[in-house]
Amino acid sequence: MQLIAHLAINALALWVVDYVLPGFSFESTQALLATSIIFGVVNTFLRPVLQIVALPITLVTFGVAAFLINVLLLWLVSIVVPGFTIASFITALIASILLSFVSWFLHRLVQ
Repeated sequence: MQLIAHLAINALALWVVDYVLPGFSFESTQALLATSIIFGVVNTFLRPVLQIVALPITLVTFGVAAFLINVLLLWLVSIVVPGFTIASFITALIASILLSFVSWFLHRLVQ
């Protein structure tokens, strides 16, 4: 049940970012749901490995490298999922920030 709640929160957060940010778009609801699932899997399995590998760089850059890993993973998901597009790196950067805030807010709201 908790997995479904996280999936719904991620999908809602992605939809809010889609609504607010031009250049960040979904062609259909199926693309939104697929992005939510794949982004959740990537954040669960791939992000921790990349953050451990990039730990020395993250320490030197005071966390900027960890933020850039999140941006690049979001952009990677947009490449993998058909129907999900991000116009530019700047759009991915802003989307990552908005997605973090909206997701944090929605998780707090549910708790």
